[in-house]
Amino acid sequence: MLAIVLSSILSLQAQIMEPVTWDIEAKSISEGEYDLVFTASIENEWHLYSHDLPAGGPLPTEISFLSMDGFELIGEFIETPEPTEEFDPIFEMKVKFHSFEATFTQRIKILSADPITISGELSYQSCNDETCVPGYEDFEFSFNNESEENEVLAVDQDSKLKPEKQKIDPRSPVDISSRSLWGLFFIAFLAGLVALLTPCVFPMIPMTVSFFMHGGKNKRKSLFQAIFFGLSIIGIYTIIGTLVAVIFGPGVANFMSTHWFPNVLFFLIFIFFAAWFFGMFEINLPNWMVSKSDKQVDKGGFGGPFFMAFTLVLVSFSCTGPIVGTILVESAGGAILEPIIGMLGFSVAFALPFTLFAIFPSWLSSMPKSGGWLNSVKVILGFIELALGLKFLSIADQTYHWGILDREVYLAIWIVIFTLMGFYLLGKIKFKLDSETKYVGVPRLMLAIVTFSFVVYMIPGLLGAPLKGLSGYLPPMTTHDFDLHQVIRDNSGSGGIAEAENSICEKPKYSDRLHLPHGLEGYFDYEQGLACAKSQNKPVFIDFTGHGCVNCRQMEDRVWGDPRVLKRLRENYIIIALYVDDKNIKLPEEEWVVSSYDGKVKKTLGKKYQDFQITRFNQNSQPLYVLIDTDGEPIISPRAYNLDVDEFIDFLDEGIEEFSKK
Repeated sequence: MLAIVLSSILSLQAQIMEPVTWDIEAKSISEGEYDLVFTASIENEWHLYSHDLPAGGPLPTEISFLSMDGFELIGEFIETPEPTEEFDPIFEMKVKFHSFEATFTQRIKILSADPITISGELSYQSCNDETCVPGYEDFEFSFNNESEENEVLAVDQDSKLKPEKQKIDPRSPVDISSRSLWGLFFIAFLAGLVALLTPCVFPMIPMTVSFFMHGGKNKRKSLFQAIFFGLSIIGIYTIIGTLVAVIFGPGVANFMSTHWFPNVLFFLIFIFFAAWFFGMFEINLPNWMVSKSDKQVDKGGFGGPFFMAFTLVLVSFSCTGPIVGTILVESAGGAILEPIIGMLGFSVAFALPFTLFAIFPSWLSSMPKSGGWLNSVKVILGFIELALGLKFLSIADQTYHWGILDREVYLAIWIVIFTLMGFYLLGKIKFKLDSETKYVGVPRLMLAIVTFSFVVYMIPGLLGAPLKGLSGYLPPMTTHDFDLHQVIRDNSGSGGIAEAENSICEKPKYSDRLHLPHGLEGYFDYEQGLACAKSQNKPVFIDFTGHGCVNCRQMEDRVWGDPRVLKRLRENYIIIALYVDDKNIKLPEEEWVVSSYDGKVKKTLGKKYQDFQITRFNQNSQPLYVLIDTDGEPIISPRAYNLDVDEFIDFLDEGIEEFSKK
C-alpha cells in the first residue's frame, strides 16, 4: 500500500508541469506610489503569451484584483522586453510571446493612510511545440503596516510559496532553434547544388579547372590553391550573409515577417526573379567589375585563387542572384544566425564541385556537356519561384484581411502554375532561350509525371479537401468560400452521419458559447456528458482543451479531421470537451468546487476542469485525451499531442474494445 501511495505522489509531481515560475514584488517609486512587478522565468522551448493579444487567440497574461478599494491604477500594464510577434496560421492572427524571461509591471497609488491589503490573480498561458499549460498565480500585497515593511505574498496553484528556482540564461542554446538552423543549412545546401545546374554556372566548371591545371609540376601548391579557392567562395558568400545579418538583424525581424510592406516587396522580388529565369530580360554585372577581377587572377599566387573565386561569383551572379536572394529573403526575418547559416550552406554546396574538379581535373572528362538542358533547369526554377512568391503575398493578405488570396484562389493559381510547368517539361511550351526539343527524355518525363501528380493532388482542395501535406504553405481553411464537406454535413437530411451527429441525449450546457470542430456534437459539462453515456451505454471521449491551445487546434485540424477518426468519434463515443482555460463562464454557487489539490474554491468553468484534470488524471497540460467508461473510470492510458493519425485511430479502437469487454 505504501508503495502505491508513493507511486501516486511521484506520478502527480512528475506530470504537473510548471514551465513558468514567478517572482513577485512591490517596489516603492515615490510617496504612496508602487510598482507591482511580476517577473516570469520561462523554461527552454516554452513561450509565455504577451498581455497585448487580440480577442479570439491564445490567452494573454492578465492581472485582476479582487477589490479596488483603497488604491487606484496608474498607467497601463507594461511588459518588458518587447515580445516576439509572429503570424499564427492556426489562430489566423499576429500573436506576441516571450521566451526565457519577461517582466510585467502595474503601477498603483495608495489612497489611504490605513493598512491596506491588495490581492488578486495573475492569469497566463504558456506553450511549447507539443502542449499548452494555462496558469493562475494568486498574489497578496500589504501596505502601510506600521510594525513591519510592506509585504508581498505570492501564492501558486499549490497554495504554497514557490521555491526558489535556478533562472535560465537567455543565452543558453535552445534545441528547437538548433534544429531549425540545421534545416535552413540543408535547404540552402540543396539550393547551392541546384545553382550549379544553371547555364551561367555549369560551363564555368571546366573554365575554372583549366586555371588550376596551369600549376605545372608543383602538385602540392596546386592542391593548396584549389582548397583556398573553395574556401574563398565560401568566405565571399558567408560575408554576404553576415552583412545581411548586421544590416537587418533581429531588430527588424518581426517587422519583416508580419508587416505588409516587406512581404509585398518580397513577393515582387520573387516575381522579378521568375521573369528573369523565364528569359524575359537579362541582367549582367558591369564589364569593368569582371575585367578588373580577371586582371587580379593573372597575377597568380594565392591572390589568384581568391580573385578567381571572386570572378566566379560575379560572372555567375545572373543565375545565382535569384537563388541567393531567395535564401536571404527567407532567412532575413530571423535572428543574426539565419542569414549566415543560409549563405554558409549555399556556398559549401556551390564550392564543393569546383574544388573537387580543381583537385582532380581528370574527373572533368566524365561530366555531361552543357547545352539547352541548362536553360530548362532555369525555366523550371522560374515556375517554382513564381509559386513560392505567393506565400509572402498570402502572409500580408491574412495579416491585414485584404481578402485577395483566399484558399481556393491561392490553390487555383498553384494548379495553373504547375500545370504549365508540366506542359513545359513535355515540350508543349517553349521560351525564348530554349533549344529545339526533338523528343522527351526519361528524366523530363519522370519530372512531368511528378508535376502532374502534384496538380491532381491539389484539385480536391478546391472543394475543401484539407491537403495536409501543404498545410504550411496554404491559407487556412477558414478563408475557403466553398467547402463541399461542410455543405454535405450541414445538409444531410437523415441517416448516416447526420443521424450519428444527433445522437446526443439533450442540448449541451454552454453550447451557445462553446463548440466542437468538424460538425461534431458533444458536451462541455462532465456530469451531463457522463449521464448521456450511461443512458446510451457508450464510452466517453474526454478532450481536455482550451480556447488558446494552438496544439489543440492542430490536433483537431490534422488528426480529428481524418474521416476515419470522425467516424469513430461520431458513432462510438460520447464526446466531452472540457475547456480548462475558460474565464468567462461563471458557475452558480451550487456548482463551486473546493479543490482537494490546493484547497481553493473553483468558481469558473475553466478552473473547475483544470482542477479536475489535475486531481483525477495527474496532468495539467493540453491537449489531453482520456477514454473512460460509464462509471468515470479510465479504460486505457490517456493520450497527449501526437499528429500520427493511425496511432490515434488505434487509441480509439483499443478504447472501444476494452469498453466492450467490460
